Formats: sequence, C-alpha cells, structure tokens
Amino acid sequence: MAGDWIEAPFPEVVDFQEGPGILAKDFCEEGVPLIRLSGLDRGASVLAGCNYLDPETVAKRWSHFALARGDILLSTSASLGRIAVVSDEAIGAIPYTGIIRMRPRDERLVPSFIRYLLEGPDFQRQAEMVGVGSVIRHFGPMHLREMTVTLPPATEQRAIAHILGALDGKIEINRRMSETLEAIARALFKSWFVDFDPVRAKAELRDAGLPRPLADVFPARFADSELGEIPEGWEVRSLDQIARFLNGLALQKYPATGDRSLPVIKIAQLRARGTEGADRASADIDPKYVVADGDILFSWSGSLECVLWTGGRGALNQHLFKVTSSEYPRWLCYFAVHHHLDAFRHIAAGKATTMGHIQRHHLSDAKIAVPPKSIPGEIDEHVSPLFESLWKHQVQSRTLAALRDALLPKLISGEVRVKGAERLARTSV
Repeated sequence: MAGDWIEAPFPEVVDFQEGPGILAKDFCEEGVPLIRLSGLDRGASVLAGCNYLDPETVAKRWSHFALARGDILLSTSASLGRIAVVSDEAIGAIPYTGIIRMRPRDERLVPSFIRYLLEGPDFQRQAEMVGVGSVIRHFGPMHLREMTVTLPPATEQRAIAHILGALDGKIEINRRMSETLEAIARALFKSWFVDFDPVRAKAELRDAGLPRPLADVFPARFADSELGEIPEGWEVRSLDQIARFLNGLALQKYPATGDRSLPVIKIAQLRARGTEGADRASADIDPKYVVADGDILFSWSGSLECVLWTGGRGALNQHLFKVTSSEYPRWLCYFAVHHHLDAFRHIAAGKATTMGHIQRHHLSDAKIAVPPKSIPGEIDEHVSPLFESLWKHQVQSRTLAALRDALLPKLISGEVRVKGAERLARTSV
C-alpha cells in the first residue's frame, strides 16, 4: 500500500442504510417503484420485478430512503454481494429490505469508486467472513460496521473508476447492441418466414417496402400446404430436415487427463452462458463434439433453451444438441428452433413423471416454410451480418470482462498503478 493511501472503518467513510421492511398490503398498481433484488442487474439498478408504492405514503413514511443518481446498492442475502449503481430510471425509487443504499460521507471517498471498492477482494473477503447463515448467507448494516476499507487518494480513485467504468461501459454497449441486432433479425425472420409480409404485399399489389433485388426473390402468390397458405414455390420442411441436431456425449466416460482438457458444457453452463465452475473432460474427444463461440446449442431436456454460445471452447454434454446445417444459414436454424421453442416447452412440461424433455420425432413434427433448395443470397445478405455481429459483440464483452476482473483487484490494492492500466484499457476498448 502506497504511503498516501489511508485505512478507515467502513462507517467512517460510507453512509449506508438498508431499505425498509414493507408489507405486501402496501403495494399498488402504480406509483413509486420499490426496487427488488431482481432489479440489481448488470451493475445498474433497473425496474425489473419491482412493486409500486403510494406516493403519499412514501412521502409520509419512507421518503428518506429515496434513491439518488449514483447511489450504490448492495444485496445482503440470497445473492450475497450483488452490486448495482442507481440508474436514471430508478431515481426516487425505494430499495426493499435486503438492499443497502450507500453514499460517501465526505470527500475522502469518490462516489463512482464505491462500486469497485465493494467488488474488490478485500471487501469481499471481509463480507464472506462476517456473513452468516448455513444455507442463505446474509450480512447487513451490523456487519458493515465491523469492516474497514483502504482508500487511495481521491484523484487516483477517480482514475481507477474511469478505467474500470470505460470497460463496463463498453460491455454494456455491446450487450445492448447484441439485443438490438437480435431483435431486428428476429423481426425479419418473422416477417419473411412466418407472416410472409413481402409476399402478401405483392399479392395485394402493394409495395413490399424492400429494395428491388430483395423484393424480387419473394413470389407474388400463395399456395396451399399443410401449414396453410405459404409462398408459391416454397416448401414445408421439418427442423430435422433443415438442420442436424447432434446430441452430446456422456462425458463422465471421457475424464480429463493431464494438462489437456475442456470444460463440460451442460444445461447449467448453457443457462449461465459461461463455463465457470464447470467439470472437465478430455480434450481428445471427437472434434464434432467440441463447442466453439457462435455455435447454436439447444437443450432438449430440463430447461429448454436455445442460445448462441459465447462462453469459449468446451465439450458438448448429453441433453444438449449442437445445431448445424450444410444447406441453410445458421440464422435460419436458430430462429426456426426459437419459433417452435414455446411449443417444445409445453410438450416438456406435460411429462409429469419424468424430467421434462422432447424427443426426436418432435423435431420432425415441427415445420417451417422455406424457399426451394436454399435461402436466396439477397435474403442472407440482409440477415447474416446482423446474426454474426450479435454473438461477436458478446465474445468481445467476455474478453473485456476478463480484463476488467483481472485489473480490478490489482488497481484496488495498488499492485498496478493507473497509467499502466489506462494503456491496457485504451487498447482493449
């Protein structure tokens, strides 16, 4: 620790207050948002899962709990240590019990630095030591009063917060960009392959609203099919006709040996979108069972999910399909599975005596209308760039998050100084 750093009791530099215990009878249909644990998401407080309180009641009983821009929120149980910064939409909201609001007490602590101080290894170690509970760990204001913090000078706090904030900002931009790109691609798929909007417009002698070369690949008439009316000349194909669904291996039969191994991608990793804490398997499995970034993974039992994998190389476990096609673009396979996903989940939910799942014949029963032979290049040129960009943004975010997580403890402890970290962050962002 540098000579100009200080160590102080936590309550001496941080003003903290746990949200009030509010009863369900006080909830309203609208009014002042009550932030719940589900709203502490992606490092920013949001209104997801919130309840609402009567404004007059808040003014009388809970106004001193109201959140301000830049306040830091910390969860105290269930998800011990989940941290969020109050976003603009949450200004004036009330934090529920189990969420602690934090602000600096004086100029020794920079507001934007609090978040990273709480995420640092020293605070996390102390929180783990004082947290109580054998099943759900918990700590609260009483435990914070026992803790200490080590602070660099305010100028260095601002610089550290700026570096880590730049990485967090880029990660958030990438997340929003991926969501936007996927929403656009989904909308195009639904319009062109489910609702057949361009064909309908041409059949009704209306402008299809598309560039001429693209509009020309859609017919101007419909034909009857087992799905009802579909574009003339198109054909109905099942999911297992447009794509190959490769089931994973029972990887306990392929234990890791030596230094060469791969993380095992199970349903838990699929849901977490990463391999942290995963089992390991031999790296010498058949290459077709190796998963890479951008692969389409579909869990056919348990929690039915279909995702674009962005968690790095891994080994495909049983109960997961890797979805590929030699004839159709990957985006068509991905969105076609999603088109039937709710129906698959309904089928799985109906299997009360076993773990919910679908079977191969359900893939054969799930149909979609497609152009003959393959997707015209004019269509693919509009959708593929969107589709490929959305998962590549997520992979970049994984790299940035790894850099951030590596820098944070070193900056907080003074092991790495600001100038060196700035060069790394600038290069990465």
